Amino acid sequence: MRQRLYAATAILSLAVWLFMAAAETWTPLHAWLHGGSIPDNDDDCAIVALVHGKIETTPCDVPVVMSVAWVEAIPHIEISVFCPVIENLPLGRAPPSFCIAS
Repeated sequence: MRQRLYAATAILSLAVWLFMAAAETWTPLHAWLHGGSIPDNDDDCAIVALVHGKIETTPCDVPVVMSVAWVEAIPHIEISVFCPVIENLPLGRAPPSFCIAS
């Protein structure tokens, strides 16, 4: 939804800019916007501002933040070895080493 809103805003802004540029170059459209006649020198409309270059833009200093994510994949190898000998018990007290011996 947000992307569609951004696209609609961009298209509307472009349409308004193109309409003002057309009214700047075509005097009858500019006169029609003023109701039939263009005022003499006291015209403070946006089209006259475009003609005379009175458009002021302010620079926008936005810091660019780039996130760097390092992903390190190390293969983890586990080896288990079965040792039936239990060293903690005294001789003869350990469980049998094979199931069939019991």
